Amino acid sequence: MPALAQQAETTAGDTASDTVAYSTLADLLENDATRQRLIEQLRTLASDDTSVEAPGEIAAQEAAGEPNPAEASLARRLAETTSEVASDLGHQFTLLVDALGALFTSTGADTGPRISMDEITSAALNLALVIIATFAAFLILRSLARPLFSKVSRWSQQGSGRSPLLRVIVAVAIAALIDVIVVALAYVGGSLIATFAIGETGELSTRASLFLNAFLIIELVKAAIRMLFSSRYEGLRLLPASAGEAAHWNRWLATLTGFVGYGMLVAVPIVNYYLSPALGRGFGLVVMLLAFIYATVFVLKNRLKLRHALEARAARTSMGASRVALNLLAKLWHWLAIAYFLVVLLLSIVRPEDALPSVMLATLQTLIIVGIGMLISGVLTQLIGKRITLSDDLRRKLPKLEVRLNAYIPTFLKVIRAIILITVVLLVLNAWGIFDLAAWYATDAGSGTVSKLIDVIIILVVAAALWIALASLIEHRLSPETGTGEPSARAKTLLSLFRNALAITLITMTGMIVLAEIGINIGPLIAGAGVLGLAIGFGAQKLVQDIITGIFIQVENAMNTGDVVSVGGVTGTAERLSIRSVGIRDLSGTYHIVPFSSVDTVSNYMREFGNHVGEYGIAYRENIDHAIEHLEAAFEELKASEEHGHKILAPLTVAGVTALADSSVNIRVIIKTTPGDQWGVGRAYNRLVKIHFDAAGIEIPFPHTTLYFGENKDGTAPPAHLRLAEERRQAVETQPEQPATSDTETYRVSDPSHDKPDSDDVDAPQAR
Repeated sequence: MPALAQQAETTAGDTASDTVAYSTLADLLENDATRQRLIEQLRTLASDDTSVEAPGEIAAQEAAGEPNPAEASLARRLAETTSEVASDLGHQFTLLVDALGALFTSTGADTGPRISMDEITSAALNLALVIIATFAAFLILRSLARPLFSKVSRWSQQGSGRSPLLRVIVAVAIAALIDVIVVALAYVGGSLIATFAIGETGELSTRASLFLNAFLIIELVKAAIRMLFSSRYEGLRLLPASAGEAAHWNRWLATLTGFVGYGMLVAVPIVNYYLSPALGRGFGLVVMLLAFIYATVFVLKNRLKLRHALEARAARTSMGASRVALNLLAKLWHWLAIAYFLVVLLLSIVRPEDALPSVMLATLQTLIIVGIGMLISGVLTQLIGKRITLSDDLRRKLPKLEVRLNAYIPTFLKVIRAIILITVVLLVLNAWGIFDLAAWYATDAGSGTVSKLIDVIIILVVAAALWIALASLIEHRLSPETGTGEPSARAKTLLSLFRNALAITLITMTGMIVLAEIGINIGPLIAGAGVLGLAIGFGAQKLVQDIITGIFIQVENAMNTGDVVSVGGVTGTAERLSIRSVGIRDLSGTYHIVPFSSVDTVSNYMREFGNHVGEYGIAYRENIDHAIEHLEAAFEELKASEEHGHKILAPLTVAGVTALADSSVNIRVIIKTTPGDQWGVGRAYNRLVKIHFDAAGIEIPFPHTTLYFGENKDGTAPPAHLRLAEERRQAVETQPEQPATSDTETYRVSDPSHDKPDSDDVDAPQAR
């Protein structure tokens, strides 16, 4: 139409062309609908022309100090947007009033209203027949599909698999497929009826086509809603809600979807086509206002009910992040819903031509994205909550594998769930045009970020898998259930040290690789670590000496945990052995930590065998061969005992007489035992030797004391007269007790040996 108007102005030289152009323009202006459409297009062109400013105008604005609209503040842009919305709203109401008045206004030769009631009645009747036929076919097909829905629901509820959520998802997917097939068949049936049974045969009217397309879209949306809130079938409901609550929300969403969908996709286009575009735009605005009011009232009425349900759900959640998210959603869900409905209303005001299709597309994408994200997150949550259980045989061979799997796999799934949440948010923002995900990914920063994130996840997964595999292999070697028997003490020590070194190495290398992957230059870090290590090496020479000595002690198998050793002047059992020190528990129970730098000699009493070396003294008057016979007899009795017999590795070795001591003749014997049992065997043998010597009357001498009284100048020694203790006691008992003669009691000794000696008590020295 603008082209025709321009043609009418620019072709004045050609009479025939002028006649045609003026006639066409007159026809356009005579019809109210086409005239209104021409006015709207001219206004659009005018607004487009004024929105594009020439460089000279922009420069003039800058010279005058006026702000550039592209550089306006956020507050100014919001004010302008609000003003435009209010202006469009007022303009649309004005156009609606004018269009309603023009419908019933007579024009020129016409004496009646422009509305033809016969045409409207015929069109409405045909459309009503199409609607009735389509919904009848849909209801019949739904009733035929109910047994299938019931069967799938029972299968979902009666399943006893390890992952019931997966079974529910499969059942809902099957039911959704059946629902889509029913909707498609009803659409095809309605199209056939509208084409061949109603109106002109073989031709599908525009009205019927509008309704059928709207029916297909709306019923598919309702099918998606039924996947979340299935009111009749418990096993086909994805969201955890009771049957009454599910029916309540399903009914509200279905009503809102049907009202907005059929109003905007059927009623508004019909009004635009048959009556007036302004009237259709105003009618669409009324539909959206009513839908906004209905949705807002419903949300506010159910605000507390859904909040309490979400808080109860959060209280039952074991994961902290999910609990926080649910509590936050419980407090903000009604504001988010009202904001969504408000955005839809504003879009329908600002962009009435494509508001509903774009909103429906964005909403559908949001529902699909959020639904898929919730399903994946739910599956991961169920997997996180399940404890991994290995078989008894595998648990015996690898005792820590189950613990590691239950620690690493849930952590990995939590990370994946966080990534899914971020992805869902980005996709939803992209669906609403707030964030262009494709354009961001096309940039170097976007593709680099995604690539680095994937690389970091792969590195961490490989490092964790490598650690689990190697640590499990070490535990397999350490476990006595592997078929190789109990590992040696040296194997336990070395494998434990290797496992610790492996953990440190993997952590260091993984950290370095991750830092390098995310773009951090690790060259200075490595150089700094080298310099720091050199400084620590110079400042901690004892520590370096401890580590180097400890490495050689372990390589040479000098000692292992459980060995009885003498290290650094301390003798005891080695309870803990590291690369730097050894922990010794002595006989008194004291725990000593001996650094390897102070170890000059390691005396290990637990290598291959042990010897009990015993020296037994007999009196000089005893027969040595007779004593050796009894020593051998005691050994034979020890060898025959159940407690110590299996500990003896060789016959008794009699080394012979080792010393002629001051008061005894010492005989040495050696008993070879299993390592660590020499002390217990020696104690048992000492007991038997005492028993055998006592039975044979062999004296085991004890120390004697010789008293020397000196000698005279001529070389003679005076004799010492000794009185026995028994004679002294008898003398004391036979002496009568004398009473005390005063208040002060006097104690007297009646033993005559305590009297002052006289000349008779000392014998004259005798010549030798």
